[in-house]
Amino acid sequence: MVPGNISRRVESNQEGVHPRLRSLLDTHLSSPWLQPLHAPSVKAFGALSEAGVSGRHRIVLDSGCGVGESTRLMARALPDCLVIGIDKSLSRLSRTGAVSFPHREGNAIWLRAELSTFWRLAREAGWRLHGHYLFYPNPWPKPGQLQRRWHAHPVFPDMLRLGGRLEMRCNWEVYALEFAWAVNRVLGTDARPELLGEPAISSPFERKYRASGHALYSVVVSCDSNAVK
Repeated sequence: MVPGNISRRVESNQEGVHPRLRSLLDTHLSSPWLQPLHAPSVKAFGALSEAGVSGRHRIVLDSGCGVGESTRLMARALPDCLVIGIDKSLSRLSRTGAVSFPHREGNAIWLRAELSTFWRLAREAGWRLHGHYLFYPNPWPKPGQLQRRWHAHPVFPDMLRLGGRLEMRCNWEVYALEFAWAVNRVLGTDARPELLGEPAISSPFERKYRASGHALYSVVVSCDSNAVK
């Protein structure tokens, strides 16, 4: 049995970029995604707007913020920005100390929402981000789960269209390679995965993976100087 403070490495029989990733990306780029929006997330985005948050702000997103610790660290490091931590899990978000959402502390805001709906709404509202962090998304490591990974999801082009400096971190090299490949395919960039050092902004997951001896990867790209094809 694996002790509670040790995390298993990602296991998969996929060793490189999935052969279907190119065709999926081309499909997502050539036709709009028409799936209905997640109603509670629409309401949450509306509440954010009612609280005075708009694309006029210098916004940084912490997408999939979990318990919200990384959001607080970002807000301290970026006092001239409005840092919004988003997660769909009430149990994780409640550990921020919030009892209702959106919850604000200084220049940090936490919101309970489903990411693919939130990103689409932000895009439709004309938001242009200053920064975007995507820390340790679910890797969905089985080859048949490709479309569940963000870089193969229909919302991926909309996420990139939000602009800003985008950083994705993960503990599975294949995911990092695929994410970089997909970003480069869409934006025409030359992003490459790098081994992650000891960053100032971290999260409980990141510390657990590091303590468990995992190699950690980062993909960083500017989405501002490149247009989604």
